Amino acid sequence: MTDIQVEIRETPMLKSFLPDTLECSSTSVQLGAAHDPVSRREFIKVIVVGSPIGVTKIIHTLYRLGFAQVSEWSPPVPTANSGEVMRVLRRCVFID
Repeated sequence: MTDIQVEIRETPMLKSFLPDTLECSSTSVQLGAAHDPVSRREFIKVIVVGSPIGVTKIIHTLYRLGFAQVSEWSPPVPTANSGEVMRVLRRCVFID
């Protein structure tokens, strides 16, 4: 097995994401864009696609950087490619 090394540097952009406190469950992922013009908030989806091991390593790396809790990501969903999964994180950002 090959050890996968990932280097992600913390940037101001990582800190600009806000926790999605309106979302009750991370297991329900909606694909439609959501924008609230009154509060100037937009829901953004971060998608990770790859082998189950690679996707898990990325999600754990993002957790160690303080980007998101592991439990905030959707469960793995198989893609059309054999051995590949997708996981989605939904976040809220302020639109200037």
